[in-house]
Amino acid sequence: MITDRLIEKIINMQNPTVVGLDPRMKFIPEHIKKSSFEKYGNTPKAVADSFLAFNKVIIDSVYDIVPAVKPQVAMYEMLGECGIECFINTIKYAKEKGLIVIGDVKRGDITSTAEAYSNGHIGKVQAGSEQYEIYGEDYITVNPYLGSDSVEPYIKDCRQYEKGLFVLVKTSNPNSGELQNLDCGGKLLYEKVGELVEKWGESLRGKHGYSAVGAVVGATHPAEAEKLRKIMPHTFFLVPGYGAQGGKAEDLTVCFDKEGLGAIINSSRGIIAAYTKAPYNERYSEKEFGDAARQAAADMKADLRRCI
Repeated sequence: MITDRLIEKIINMQNPTVVGLDPRMKFIPEHIKKSSFEKYGNTPKAVADSFLAFNKVIIDSVYDIVPAVKPQVAMYEMLGECGIECFINTIKYAKEKGLIVIGDVKRGDITSTAEAYSNGHIGKVQAGSEQYEIYGEDYITVNPYLGSDSVEPYIKDCRQYEKGLFVLVKTSNPNSGELQNLDCGGKLLYEKVGELVEKWGESLRGKHGYSAVGAVVGATHPAEAEKLRKIMPHTFFLVPGYGAQGGKAEDLTVCFDKEGLGAIINSSRGIIAAYTKAPYNERYSEKEFGDAARQAAADMKADLRRCI
């Protein structure tokens, strides 16, 4: 089961970190941009080429010290077909290095559309008598706003193909409470969603006790996270908001169980753009951005282990 695999990688590496592969042009070193734009001119293809080159160096630099990466599809989709190709090739390269891949796609729609999203991202697509895996993520993020019938197609594919989900429950953005903290008959909306997620995962629990149906729970809301850990004792947490968004390691202890398991913490720009910020820019040149990313990932591991 996919969450067992993720937990075992976390245990072996003693590191509950996922690196967000969210490239932006301001993060890409000049020598990479120069090479890509010389090949493809001022085109989206050049941007996509630079993103892939950048991602490969980051992956090469961290694959042996972190268990997973999380590419955010929006950074790729905006470039059209060449961006989608970059997204697919990034996933392929990460999996070749043994990393678990969480596709941050945040899909959510009616059943028939959900089936198509699910088939493409974590299932298989039928082409005549053949089936094809298109994107190849191990997990994807989904939005549950349309209710259980919009999530069931993903759960079906999780069961058939041993894949996983992270369902948005309490997100890290500042205004998440406008909807997620609404009172729904004595329970807050995020609490009700948490109950549903725990229920959706009942039939997909692995040997470590956690389900393949996980939850996105922001590091910037520790009080809510503490409530959700009690509501969802068998639900693995994907936790954004550490570092650049203000979440601290001390805030994250409530996301973990008594054995120090149950969650994986995301950092994106704090790792992939470490070379642009102190103290890493004092030690590493622009061309050494991969070394800076590795050191930032190691420092994050130490910070998390201090508090778990």
